[in-house]
Amino acid sequence: MDIEKIRTLITLMEENELVNLEVSSDDEHISLTRHYDAPAPTMMAAPTAGAAPVAIDAKAHVKAGSVETSPMVGVFYSAPSPNDPPFVKVGQKVQAGDTVGIIEAMKIMNPLEATQSGVVDEILVDNSEVVQFGQPVIRYKA
Repeated sequence: MDIEKIRTLITLMEENELVNLEVSSDDEHISLTRHYDAPAPTMMAAPTAGAAPVAIDAKAHVKAGSVETSPMVGVFYSAPSPNDPPFVKVGQKVQAGDTVGIIEAMKIMNPLEATQSGVVDEILVDNSEVVQFGQPVIRYKA
């Protein structure tokens, strides 16, 4: 594989803020993943006349309640097939062990099971969205 092709792909990832990129051709396959270990950013509010700047913590807007996280990188599906109803809806009570979604990884459909009982407060990812390892998928009411 040509190193310049790899550099071009890395630049493409950085410019478009991509986390994963896979490219295949007849004789080549490359998979690139960027990892972030930086802490959550802190944003500064624009100062008004005579006022001191105020720091706004990006984590301050996090809702209370426990979450189900993705056990792997893959594509999240909220239903068994496109014509079926979703496994769970907001406000629905689930028991530990219930299937709350599917994560497709390497063409294998892996059920995402509830690790606890509770009421679904929010579904944090869209159907067919790529999820990362440890990414929150479902939030339960506190």
